[in-house]
Amino acid sequence: MSFQQGLSGLNATSKNLEVIGNNIANAATYGAKSSRAEFSDMYATAMNGTGGTSIGIGVNMSTVAQQFTQGNTTTTGNPLDLAINGRGFFQVQTSTGETMYTRNGQFKLNRDGYVVNNGGMKLAAQQWDEGAGRAAGNAVPIKLQSGLGLPVATGSGTDPALKGVRLAINLDARKDVPTTAFSFAQPDSYNFSTSQSVYDSQGAPLTMNYYFRKTAANAWDVYASINGQAFDGPTPATGLVTSMTFDAAGAMTAPATTPTISVIDPRATPLATPLFAALPINLTGSSQFASGFSVSQLKQDGYSSGELTGITFDTSGVVKATFSNGRSTNLAQLQLADFTNLQGLQQMGANLWKPTFASGDPTGAGAPGTGTYGALQAGALEESNVDLTGELVNMITAQRLYQANAQTIKTQDQVLQTLVNLR
Repeated sequence: MSFQQGLSGLNATSKNLEVIGNNIANAATYGAKSSRAEFSDMYATAMNGTGGTSIGIGVNMSTVAQQFTQGNTTTTGNPLDLAINGRGFFQVQTSTGETMYTRNGQFKLNRDGYVVNNGGMKLAAQQWDEGAGRAAGNAVPIKLQSGLGLPVATGSGTDPALKGVRLAINLDARKDVPTTAFSFAQPDSYNFSTSQSVYDSQGAPLTMNYYFRKTAANAWDVYASINGQAFDGPTPATGLVTSMTFDAAGAMTAPATTPTISVIDPRATPLATPLFAALPINLTGSSQFASGFSVSQLKQDGYSSGELTGITFDTSGVVKATFSNGRSTNLAQLQLADFTNLQGLQQMGANLWKPTFASGDPTGAGAPGTGTYGALQAGALEESNVDLTGELVNMITAQRLYQANAQTIKTQDQVLQTLVNLR
């Protein structure tokens, strides 16, 4: 027996206690992963040595292996808190542009509008391409649009299902034809009316009124005004939008296509100043039944400017900005990264990992919930995967092993003392 075995055992057990202590210290660290000390035996071999007579010279700590098991998910209610349930890492960029990887989803906004972690590193994502309807390009830091959300004039929205005005009504077939000439100021010259707000290119609201006048059985004229002014200019403008006809069953037969109107700005001088060059007025879905006048749909695609009120993440990682005008817009989509050898990632502290030659480069990036990438949950965080009960048991075991190794050194000392005392 020599002191070598006991000394190596003390060193190895001491390092094991350090690993256990670090795990316990990070039991409440979001996104942290536990580690495990792994050991191997040591032998001193000679050319003429045989396996049956070799005696080990102690133990050596081979590695500290990271354990990338899933941690529990806890809800926080903060929309900027993100949790990954499954494989993948968030990508964050340092001030020098270097990309790091983390499982800690504690993000917040800095004063410049970037989404950052507690270390000030910026969360990266692909920018949203409105034309393509998806995210595209390389992952770059997410930055919220500062100031007001841009207004959109009625008739210039990007949603093909709602272009201009959509108006679906029921006109009461029992009504009589008015006997007086049509006039905006004469309620008895039309049968029904309704109104809505439309928006100019600067987001200013204007009141658009619609008037429905029966002209014959199953036939109606539709008039419109903007802020009380006939939509198509000064006198002798009439404000006639289109004529509607219905069959015997009350279904609309005309107009067969969506009419468009050229709207003059009633606030301008002269009145010839255009407001909307060709505003679609879609009457699809209108009917004429023997029941009261009703409006089943009255929509338009314009809106005013609005203040940014917040951002949200959906389960696919799409970042949406919401504004005080009730609108929302897609900004970007998170791209999770993954590695072939997670054990090869280098721990950098602050819940960050860096790729190494052993881990290899990221195996690509993908949206949460696609391929092998885990699902994303907003308003939640992934807890540390440290099993506190198990670590406390491991600590007791390591303590006993330390005492046992110390005992072998004590015994060797007593043996040597006995040898020295021989005379």
